[in-house]
Amino acid sequence: MSAPIDNTFIRDLEMKNGEQIKIHQLEVGDVGCVVWDAALVMCRYIETGDFDGGNSWRGLDVVEVGAGTGVLGVYAAAYGANVTVTDLPEFLPLMNLNIDTNRHHITGTAVAESLKWGEESLGRTVDCVLMADCIYYDKSLGPLVETVCSLCSDKTTVFCCYEQRTTGNKPELERKFLELMLEKFDVEDIPLERQDSLFRSEDILIKRFWKKTFTEVG
Repeated sequence: MSAPIDNTFIRDLEMKNGEQIKIHQLEVGDVGCVVWDAALVMCRYIETGDFDGGNSWRGLDVVEVGAGTGVLGVYAAAYGANVTVTDLPEFLPLMNLNIDTNRHHITGTAVAESLKWGEESLGRTVDCVLMADCIYYDKSLGPLVETVCSLCSDKTTVFCCYEQRTTGNKPELERKFLELMLEKFDVEDIPLERQDSLFRSEDILIKRFWKKTFTEVG
């Protein structure tokens, strides 16, 4: 059962322009209740030269899946993206709280919606899909990939950032996730030198995916 929404503590994230994003985290709850390191790495990658210092996000239709706190979506919206942050229904209050808290930073748009992987659809494809540290449970990997595919046209870019974990079944989960993704997508590994100079780590990977183009033979 989720903690009451008033039982939160705030993490301050400084953007490169000096503005302070304030993200509420729950004191008690599941993995989606706090800001993980991979989300921070991806947030700061949004501001790099790969995106003209963040300017390339302006006007893009973006969906964050497995958003939890919604921090990635809020960051992209601060740079002018039109963002839908999505997660299970129990995370809607937290995502809405963080959108409202940072409304004065948002130069695009940001809304929160429920999205159950493999069961629900937003009914459209988008310019970009964002996800950070969504590789946790074996039974969720197939539905996650199915949901990501439903959001993608041949022009959609998917950015996935996650921490490589070596304990338990985590290496197998990573292998299975990549295997499922590579059935539908091509991939580029974003090298450290293209990431933020401070918010990066050897064990936190950023991957860019785009749908494979299949050519019929005969």
